[in-house]
Amino acid sequence: MLNLILYSDQIFPGCSAIDRRLADILKVRGIGNRLAYVASGPKPDHTFFVNAQAYYRRFGLDLALFFDLDEPHSAEDIAALFACDAIHLSGGHTGSFLDRLRRSGMIGPLRDWALSGGILIGVSAGAILMTPTIATDALFIGRRPEDVTDGDALDLVPFEFFPHLGDDATYLPELLRYSTHTAHPIVACNDSDGIVVTGRRIECVGNPLWICGGVVRAPGEIELGGFSVV
Repeated sequence: MLNLILYSDQIFPGCSAIDRRLADILKVRGIGNRLAYVASGPKPDHTFFVNAQAYYRRFGLDLALFFDLDEPHSAEDIAALFACDAIHLSGGHTGSFLDRLRRSGMIGPLRDWALSGGILIGVSAGAILMTPTIATDALFIGRRPEDVTDGDALDLVPFEFFPHLGDDATYLPELLRYSTHTAHPIVACNDSDGIVVTGRRIECVGNPLWICGGVVRAPGEIELGGFSVV
């Protein structure tokens, strides 16, 4: 059973609704409050980790373990990561994050852990990585998403994800154009929006836009491979 939390960002007051859903899922599952942080970049700045610790501490969660993909890890280190009650995939450069996950051999283990019910949290780049491809990230670096040929990611959900929609007026028309080139619907979020997936139930928090076939659509108009949207 999937338990996924996709944030566009975590710094806006509207994100508190997503925070509550995360806390609810942990409570319903009857597990603890210990989280791990997987850093997106090389020689990661622990400032982001410390800020994330303070963020989660506000609602009773302990971001206790820092995991650097560029460091060698023993079997015990990896076991400790997957023993946590939830894993946070940080924001950052999505392509570099994906490369590090591949080089470290963590794509398969992370995917298996999530498919077995582990709670996976993604913020911005971390959320994009939960989808079939990181192609939408191309818009942040001036490329066309349809030109991305090596973007296969964790493939946990039947849609692509785009955060920070409101940061640039060109993003929406570019996503509408790209949606005619991809078989997946795209969920585009402003920074107070997010998505929560439990089992095969997709919950929209805030006002994410669902884009498919060149237009913004109601979720009920989109085929999602057996997933339902609320």
